[in-house]
Amino acid sequence: MTTSTLSPEEFAFFSSQIGIMDEEELKNHIVSVVNQAYEVFKYRCVRDFGFLRMNMSHLPAYPQFLSLSRERKDAIMLDIGCCFGVDVRKAIVDGFPAHNAIASDLRPEYWQLGHALFRSTPKSLPATFIPGDAFDDSFISLSGPAEGSGDVALATVQKSLNPLKGSIAVIHAGALFHLFGEEAQLELARKLGMLLSSQPGSMILGGHRGSNVAETGLNNLRGENVYYHSTESWKSLWDGIVFPRDTVKVECQLPPRRSEPGEPMLHRYLLWSVTRI
Repeated sequence: MTTSTLSPEEFAFFSSQIGIMDEEELKNHIVSVVNQAYEVFKYRCVRDFGFLRMNMSHLPAYPQFLSLSRERKDAIMLDIGCCFGVDVRKAIVDGFPAHNAIASDLRPEYWQLGHALFRSTPKSLPATFIPGDAFDDSFISLSGPAEGSGDVALATVQKSLNPLKGSIAVIHAGALFHLFGEEAQLELARKLGMLLSSQPGSMILGGHRGSNVAETGLNNLRGENVYYHSTESWKSLWDGIVFPRDTVKVECQLPPRRSEPGEPMLHRYLLWSVTRI
């Protein structure tokens, strides 16, 4: 397992955050952590070093997210499916308050390996990590009204996101939805909708594999069929199913992407945001 060449932006970020200025030494350190992570679960984004791309910061809606964080001082951010926590860390570097940031992943080992990758500690990175399965109702439930009031003490939220219903201003879901089939994606979208604050401007954003025409894709690592949304089907999912029609603004792009430089096969990647009106 080897890492591809870091772009100048990626090298600047990872070298400054990790504290290794020599490029080869930095690559060796990254590969060492990735090898450990790949033993936890064989995600392609780990194998292909996709986390190095800092994908959230390249989303079209990222400037909107930063603007919201400046205007709404108590805004809470959730990065669900955070893996090593790269996107949370980049958001913090770009000005988001660390004490208002939440990271969540099914596999807590990845968050711990994120500390190993960045040579950090819970004290040096005071973001809140809450492990859990988004499809477990004890973690995120579709039943009951939104519980949150926007003034939840994050230090008291440890085992479930349910106390945060209606309290989260920004939710990032990167490389997450394409891991599941159509029905599971709908369930996940509805659950994220339950967590989102009702304040205008509150937003969910992310990126994952898509298709020009919505279609069922190849089996995932669990042997299940996955589903690739088109821009049209993705907009219809959020505007009219998850949320009442015309209460959110859904923006989508579907550019081609190679998983790795030089890889001949192109696929489509859905870049999107859902904003309360």
